[in-house]
Order: sequence, then structure tokens, then C-alpha cells
Amino acid sequence: MVLPFKHEPFTDFKDERNRQEFEVALEQVKGELGKDYPLVINGEKIFTDDKLISINPGNKEQVIGKVSKATKGHVDQAMDSANHAFKTWKTWTAEERADLLFRAAAIVRRRKHEFSAWLVLDAGKPWDQADGDTAEGIDFLEYYGRQMIELGKGKPLADRPNEHNAYFYQPMGPGVVIPPWNFAFAIVCGTVAAPIVAGNPVLLKPSENTPVIAYKLVEVLEEAGLPKGVLNFIPGDPAEIGDYLVDHKETHFINFTGSRQTGTRIYERAAKVQDGQQFLKRVIAEMGGKDTIIVDKDADLELAADAIVNSAFGFSGQKCSACSRAVIHQDVYDAVLEKSIELTKKLTVGNPSEENVYMGPVVNQKQFDKIKDYIEIGKAEGELAYGGGTDDSQGFFIHPTIFKDVGPKARIMQEEIFGPVVAFTRAADFDEMLEIANNTEYGLTGAVISNNREHLNRARYEFHVGNLYFNRGCTAAIVGYQPFGGFKMSGTDSKAGGPDYLQHFLEAKIVSETF
Repeated sequence: MVLPFKHEPFTDFKDERNRQEFEVALEQVKGELGKDYPLVINGEKIFTDDKLISINPGNKEQVIGKVSKATKGHVDQAMDSANHAFKTWKTWTAEERADLLFRAAAIVRRRKHEFSAWLVLDAGKPWDQADGDTAEGIDFLEYYGRQMIELGKGKPLADRPNEHNAYFYQPMGPGVVIPPWNFAFAIVCGTVAAPIVAGNPVLLKPSENTPVIAYKLVEVLEEAGLPKGVLNFIPGDPAEIGDYLVDHKETHFINFTGSRQTGTRIYERAAKVQDGQQFLKRVIAEMGGKDTIIVDKDADLELAADAIVNSAFGFSGQKCSACSRAVIHQDVYDAVLEKSIELTKKLTVGNPSEENVYMGPVVNQKQFDKIKDYIEIGKAEGELAYGGGTDDSQGFFIHPTIFKDVGPKARIMQEEIFGPVVAFTRAADFDEMLEIANNTEYGLTGAVISNNREHLNRARYEFHVGNLYFNRGCTAAIVGYQPFGGFKMSGTDSKAGGPDYLQHFLEAKIVSETF
């Protein structure tokens, strides 16, 4: 019997024992740094001379690992392997495939601090953020396993006399998974586990920034008993193999999380039918956000400030759900701004692989330079109220930054920055607050801090985002509790971690028999 789903609990690092255990895990992982990691195609480990070099964003001199890079030839090998594996993998029952995910979840749970420590080093995540990332990965394995068991039962249909109708789901075939670096275990885990438990082999091209932790997932699924060829690990240069993976005539689906620019490129290319292609490709895309917290005039102002600060600066704002826009009623604008600045002053910034801090580095030099440029843009568009400091001498550190008195159409109010930068703007009434909240091309997350039930009821339907939160921050969706996915240019509203997600990787079939 499978127990009902319940999300993985988070580690309390205020507990000294937990802190000590995590420090042990960090030291263990530090002892494994600098190793070479292979491609994995049909279960075979293939080392190449050309490598992706993963570094610690908090210490640029520290090499996390050297990961072999795939070529187009490797992509063809991997697709052949996936097609071969599909012949048998699709015959496994839903329960058998789900059991494999449950075994994988148990493996990760036993080594939870180890996986979180890899995230600290490979992605620069602070301890609590890394712990949440690992917990979310476990949740995806547990949740999608249960969902597949339910979908495996099919759906009821009506029958006429002397007739039996059956409605069931079957897998599609091999597909491509292209996950991001910001949730380097959780999103990799979820985007890989879903199509696999649905019966589809996967070609996984992890982010070139965090390939080592992705390889660790490949090891876990192998240990759990995943057959050869069902998961093929092909890290590489997006410029070399990205389009080739998307265009391949055998690619049935592309499961992508990343930037709007890359997502729309994939969406366009996947629409073209290639020579020899006998199906239409599916694209599941999550492409970022420009997320707003509205603070009403009768809101709890302490709660509002806490929601803004933690949503804006958790993991240095490197979340597609991060709050980068605070739209405040003019009557409480100054008070909320002041409280937010006071809370921000208490945040600690440093290298999480050396100490337990609130904020670590941003992921790489490119992101550092981009965010630094936006801070300069913000100085021209509004007033720097707090922060703005940057330091890339040892790692890629950007201090939490607040701009005030920014116009609703300013670039820092419209463009995704993906860093610890939040812009404050004031509004005269709730109509204007909703108008500003909806004035971007994105529609991922948002929050309303208010004690006015009429306003909350309006926002429920008029605030155009896929994930809307009342009287809390706009980040930290939990699998099975707040399925995740947005509207507009935030993507295809896939609702990852929700009851409809696996159907993106399944085909519904009807069999009708007369007797």
C-alpha cells in the first residue's frame, strides 16, 4: 500500500545537531571535488577530452567537477539508445515504474545532507535553500510516482449494451529535458522523473553551470534500478547541441525550464516538422517571471515587509518566482519601504560553503555582470534606497538592493533581472495596483498582502498569474500543494508538481469493443 503524499520536511539549522551533521556532509563533498564525470549513453560511461568545468560561484578558484561534453554524434547515439529502451520500458506497469521512483526518493532521503552540500558547492546555495531544493526533488519523485499509479487506472467511460469502452494512457516516446541551474536538483529531478515514470526515455542536457549535481541524480536512478537507455546524460554546449536536440526527428517532447529567449526559440523550432518526423512535438516550457507583491493600505505591514524581503532576496533573487516589484498603496508606502530596508540590513551575505549565511553568490560572471548593469540602470530610473554593492574578486557576490520611487514602465520594473534587486512603486488605489501588477509580459507568481476580502476576491480573478498567494510571499511553492506554472510569456502553464503534469508526457487512447 502506498501512503498518501506528504511533502518532505525541511531541516532546522537552528538545531546544533543538524548544523554539525551538515558540516560533516560539506567536508565529505569537498573531499570529492575536481573529479571527471562522463556522459552516460545506454548505461555506458563515455569520457571526452572536451569538458564543462563547474566552479564554486562563491570561490572561483575551486573546481567542483569536470564534466564530459557531448557532440551531435553522441546525441544520435543517445536517441538510438532511448528508442531501443522504449520498446521494453513502456511495457513496465505504472506501479513498477512508480516503485522505482519511490526507491530513488529513499536513496536521496538517506543522503539528504550530501545532496544539499553538492548544491551549496555546485550552485552557491545557502544551507536552507539547498535543503529545500533537495526536499523538493524528493517530493517530485514521491508525488509523480503516486500520480502515475492513479493515471495507470485510466478513466471511466460509458458503455452501451454489448459494448465495452476503455480509456487509458500510454507513453509517447523519447524526449529531451533541458533544466536550469537555479534549482539544480529539484527541477532536474522533476523534469526528468515525470516523463520517465510516464514510460518515456529521456535525453538529459543539464545546465552547463551545474552539471555535477545532475550527474548525481543519474547515479541515484541507476542505483534504484532504472534500465539502461531510459535516461541518457548528455551535457554539452547549448550552441553545439541545443538546436540539434530540439530539431531531432525522434524528439517527441522538449521539457524546458529557463529564459524567455531560449524558451521561445525552442517553441518555434519544435513546431517545424522535420523530414521523417511522424508526430507533432510537445513543448513544456517554464520561462521566468517579473513577479509583483501588492501591499494594500489595510495590510499587516510587518508581514508585508517580511514577504517582500524574503521573496526578493532568498537565493539572491535567482528564482523565476522571486519578487522584483513591490507595488505599495501610497498611504503605507513609506512605512513598508522603511520596514523592508530594516529587515534587509539584517541579512548576511557570504560563501555558504564556508558558513551558514542568508545570501550566497550569484551563479556566474555573466549573471553578475548582467545584474550589476541593471543596478546602474536602476540608479537612473529611481532612487537607490539600500544596497547596490558588488564584489567579484573571489566569488560573484551582489548585496541585496532596493530601489524606490520607480515608474511602472521602467526597465527594472519590466525586465527579468534574476538577481537580488527589487523596485518599489506607489499606487493610489487597488485598481492602480492591479493595473501595475498586470503590466508586464510575464504572468508567473504574485502576492497580495491585504485584509480587505473584497480586494482579495478581485485579485483572485483579475491578478493574471499562474500562482497567486494571499498574505504570504510569492516564492516557495511546494509540490502537491501549490502546483507551479505561469501565464503569458512565463510559459505553457504546465503546473509542475500538480495533478495534470504527467499528462504532458502521455497519449490518451480509446479502445472500444463490441461483443
